[in-house]
Amino acid sequence: MEHQLWKAIVAVLAGLDKPVTPARFDFTDEDVVMVYYWAVIHDRPTSWACQKRNWPIHLRRRPLPSQPTMSVRLRSPSVGALLDALQRRVVASKAPGLFWMIDGKSLPIGGCSKDRPAGYGRAAGCKAKGYKLHALVGSDGSIACWRVAPMNTDERVMARRLLKAAAEAVLGYVAADSNYDSNDLHRICDAREDLQLVTPRRYGPGRSTGHRKQAAGRLRSIEMTEAPRPWSFGERLLAERAEIERQFGNLVNWGGG
Repeated sequence: MEHQLWKAIVAVLAGLDKPVTPARFDFTDEDVVMVYYWAVIHDRPTSWACQKRNWPIHLRRRPLPSQPTMSVRLRSPSVGALLDALQRRVVASKAPGLFWMIDGKSLPIGGCSKDRPAGYGRAAGCKAKGYKLHALVGSDGSIACWRVAPMNTDERVMARRLLKAAAEAVLGYVAADSNYDSNDLHRICDAREDLQLVTPRRYGPGRSTGHRKQAAGRLRSIEMTEAPRPWSFGERLLAERAEIERQFGNLVNWGGG
């Protein structure tokens, strides 16, 4: 199964536009990405993929970059751009959707880990050390954009980056929990003119909005989620938001990695 997945990635990679690799490099950006994904789909470190014994016999004739070479090249702008283009091609929505969900998924690690970038923050019902996956996901399972940050990074900070980086195909409604009820996030969506953030109020319904000027999108969200009708359109959007939890579960519990 892993080999078939890797072959599918290589086929997509071959169709992407790639810059000419400078003559000083022994391996192209495409070679580096192929070796990197061989490690990823087998859930192994990059150094594992740099050893020929870990490749099928019919692929062992090709030279492989060393671990130091992979470390340097994976941080280069050209390889980063190629990885980003591959990701956008694979996870892009097949058709523009009108309903999106945004949330964070805790990725805890062991408490005794010496991983310096990892943060200690709020996880699912507890405090934990590790990272958090932040994603803007479509109802069809497509991932518009995603980021991984330390556990203690505010979800609203990462949501700001995701909404600004979202492609034009992301339009319609973005449903989120009350933690994303922020005037700053609503203003980002207002600037797009074709995007409406829908969240419950952060401190509960029925409260005053205070004396500060409110974003137009936040006022619309309050109207949608606190309408007098018993089962309004806004409430249905928030009910459907639970789908992102199932999608996160599939991402982190898949048997291939």
